[in-house]
Amino acid sequence: MMELFKNIRLKIGKSVLRKRMDKLTRKVCYSNIDQVKKIGILWDASEVADFASLSRFYQKMAERNIDVKILGYYPDKILPDQYTAIRYLSLIRREEMNYLYLPVSPESQSFINNRFDILIDINFKNQLPLKYISSMSNAALKVGLFEPEMDGNSFDLMIDMKKPVDIDEYLNQTLHYLEMIHAEQVEKIY
Repeated sequence: MMELFKNIRLKIGKSVLRKRMDKLTRKVCYSNIDQVKKIGILWDASEVADFASLSRFYQKMAERNIDVKILGYYPDKILPDQYTAIRYLSLIRREEMNYLYLPVSPESQSFINNRFDILIDINFKNQLPLKYISSMSNAALKVGLFEPEMDGNSFDLMIDMKKPVDIDEYLNQTLHYLEMIHAEQVEKIY
């Protein structure tokens, strides 16, 4: 019975997201990786082992003088020690969601409003709170995993990878394609 109510709430939450996406307007803007100053990463933090990959990516971007901010969704009550006291990582948890599993924390709203040069979505399980933040984000360019059955996709660049997806490989492919793009300015209005 609880699972039924959860599924109904998720379905309504997805419907609310679709309606909000229909009203959304944003300008897509990207020229090349050398112009990037800020990257936002949305991450399903339930896989603690994946944090090592994100740390390596953070270091690689720091060497390029690119500021990286990671917002993760962690569904359990007690955070693993690896996630505490890291200045570039913030986590939202289940208690920071409303009844429809949509994020309501000031941290998630701040992330949505931030005009990242690039937003990289690492939400391979399609967690609704992260999907909401990614869809509503004001980022200049949104990168995500290609999903043929995904409805209401909000990505500007999609990376197609075989399952299960390795985060290191996904981030390397993302960087590879971003480095290939050299345009005066890629603009598109949604």
